[in-house]
Parts: sequence; structure tokens; C-alpha cells
Amino acid sequence: MNAAPHTGNTPSGTMPAPLSRPSHEVTPLYGEEFAADPYAVYERLRRYGALAPVEIAPGVGAMLVIDYRAALDLLHDPVTWSKDSTVWQDTVPQDSPVLPMLRARPNALFSDGEAHARYRQVISDGFARLEPHQVRQIVREVSDQLIARFAQDGEVDLISRFARLLPLLFFNRAFGLADDRSELLIQGIAGMFDSKTTEEAEAADIAYTQYITELTQAKQRERGQDLTSWFMDHPAGLSAEEVIHQIVLTMGASYEPLSNLIGNALSRMLVDERYYSNLSGGALTPRDALHDVLRNEPPMANYSAHFPKRDVYFHGVWLRAGQLVLVSYAAATTQSGRAAPGEATGADGSGGGAHLAWAAGPHGCPAQQPALLIASTAIERLTAWLSDIRLTVTYDELKWRPGPFQRGLVALPARFSPVSPDHVGGTPWKSPSI
Repeated sequence: MNAAPHTGNTPSGTMPAPLSRPSHEVTPLYGEEFAADPYAVYERLRRYGALAPVEIAPGVGAMLVIDYRAALDLLHDPVTWSKDSTVWQDTVPQDSPVLPMLRARPNALFSDGEAHARYRQVISDGFARLEPHQVRQIVREVSDQLIARFAQDGEVDLISRFARLLPLLFFNRAFGLADDRSELLIQGIAGMFDSKTTEEAEAADIAYTQYITELTQAKQRERGQDLTSWFMDHPAGLSAEEVIHQIVLTMGASYEPLSNLIGNALSRMLVDERYYSNLSGGALTPRDALHDVLRNEPPMANYSAHFPKRDVYFHGVWLRAGQLVLVSYAAATTQSGRAAPGEATGADGSGGGAHLAWAAGPHGCPAQQPALLIASTAIERLTAWLSDIRLTVTYDELKWRPGPFQRGLVALPARFSPVSPDHVGGTPWKSPSI
């Protein structure tokens, strides 16, 4: 049972009586077992109450917020909580696999107060200048490029050849480089997220550094109608280093959630007959699938790293100043239940309902609408080409990538009738009017 919210010391300054809690075993949020069924782990953690002790890497502990109300209380309270991980990171081994995701940087994700507002405004204003019709056009073009590479094969892994490439091709254009430079970006970002050895990670870091250097140098020579130029020319007056940090953040923070959002939505669509119909009514749309995923399979399951500015009694737990606290969007959102693929979760069967997939509060995702537009347009384009696409395995046979933060598939093998790249076929898939 969750305690009543409380985010400060008691009036007398004395410590409240601790709640009755299980023994202090620490649950790992990494490894194959957690990846296979994290929701079973979240259910076991609920016996602790609103927060539970977890381990996000060997020897790296954290408190995980698994209660919806507690998550909102934390996310909307910048007075009690800081995003700056500078002090915490010195307590973590420098070779820890989670440090790259949590290391302090001068960007909108790891800053507070005026600095955060300044960085975030640059990013928000930049995305606001991306016209929806421009976003759709870029996504259609890069989708067609990717689909044309496998359309005649009759089979494809939709993760490695579509979902994980499309965001990078899109952002390469949106930030202002030609398509022939996208491979360097793919080597960099995809390599950093998916590298399995130190050598692979170092090679990816070199590629990404080279890409960012080329990008910023090109825009310093000549501005364009792109995010990089808008970041550089924003009235906030970012330094060259600050511009680079916002670009790195925007690309990195967009890549993993967006590729997982596309992949997770496709995995649910391809096993659910409600999305596949020749009838003019009754079928659900790709956007319905995206909202289903945001509610039931968030592409970033656990993140929003926060650190108490002082010792604080929060929802029944004493937390030390500077202690790492993560929010489980997945556990908090599914607290009242979770729908499996094919199950209706909203009044219209669309998977509606409140969720925390975009986080909330001052650090909530500033690019929600562009992300939804990118993902929905990509899925619509794929299903317009490949109207009879189907998984080659059952949903239960799909494998999930291990790790404490993301919820993404290893692969999504599918089969379809081969099509010629210059003949996009008719489709029974119902798409929304946009």
C-alpha cells in the first residue's frame, strides 16, 4: 500500500516511523531475465510501495519510482529534485555501461533552473520551425529509400533495416546534411547504442565525433533551413560547445525512443487483426498502435534520472541528498493494468488512457508531436508498400534487448509478397486523414 505523498521533513524534524517493508534485496534491471518479462519484475517490486530498490548495472543502485502519483509528484517538483548528476557520477565506476546515459553535460536534460530553460527553449523553438508537411515529406522519402532496399526480397527484419535506420536518416536531413553523410551518423549513434565490445564503442564514438564536427563546420560556413542553423542563430546565444551538446542530446534522445516506438508499434500491429481490414470502417490506424505502445510498452521504460537536493521523505521512503532516483514510465503507467497485443484498452479499443511515456513536468519531451508524426508516417508508408506483411514468428517468440532503460526488440522478422520498388501497391491498411 502506498503512503500519502510527502516531499519534505516532518514538522518536528524527526524521522517518521518507517513503513513495514520486505528485506532489502536489490532487483537487477538488466540481463536476459529482466528483458524477457520486465512487467513481472515491476509487479514483484510493488510490494515495496511507491519506490523500490533496484540495480541498473553491476554495483550501481538506484531507487525506482513505480507509482503513478509519486512519479507525477517527482516530475513536477524542480524545487526538491535536481537533474544534475555531477556529484553522483563520481561514485560510479568510470567503465560502467550506464554512465553514458547518466553523465552530466551542459544540455537541457542534465541542467536545472535558468540554464535548463535556456537550453530547452532552443530545442523547442527549433522543432516548432519544422513544418508538419516538411516532416511528412522527409519521412516518406527516407522510408521509400529503406523499403526499396528489401521490397523485392519478400522478407525483412523490420528492426535492423527499418525502425533503427529511419530516425537517423530523418535527423541527418533535419539537421542539415546530405543523405550521403547519413552512413557516418548510423555508424556513430547506432554503434554507441548497440556495440558489444569496447572496440566497437570506441569506433562508434570516433564516427559520431567526426559526424558532429562535419555538421557544425558546414553550418558555420553556410546556414540553412535546418535545426543546426536554428540552434546556432537562436536568440539564447548558445556557444559553439553548447550548440554541439544540444545537437548530441537531441539526436541521442530521439533515436532510441523513436526507433523503439516504431518497432514496438509494428510488432503489435502485425499480430492484431483490428489493424488489417478491407472494410472502410472498423480497423484501427497506425496512430492507434502508437498510443497503444505508449500506454502499454513504452519505448523508454525507465529513465528521468533525478537527485534529491536534500535528504527527503518521499512517499514513505527516506532518500539521501544526491541519491539516484529513476522513474519507471512502464511500471507507473501500467499500475492499474496492462493490455497485451490485441486487447482493447480504451473505450474505442485504441489503447487510450493516461501514460508517462513522454515523462512530464519541466523536463517532459519537447518533441512529442513531431515524434508521433515521424513514427505514424513511417508506418503508413511501410504498410502502403507491403500490404500483406506478417510476422514470421509469434509475438511471444520475439526477443527484447536487455538493459535498464529502453524497451526495444532485438529483431522483428516479417514476410510479405515481393513488390517492385517502382510499384507501390494498393493497401487494405486504413490510414488517418492527415
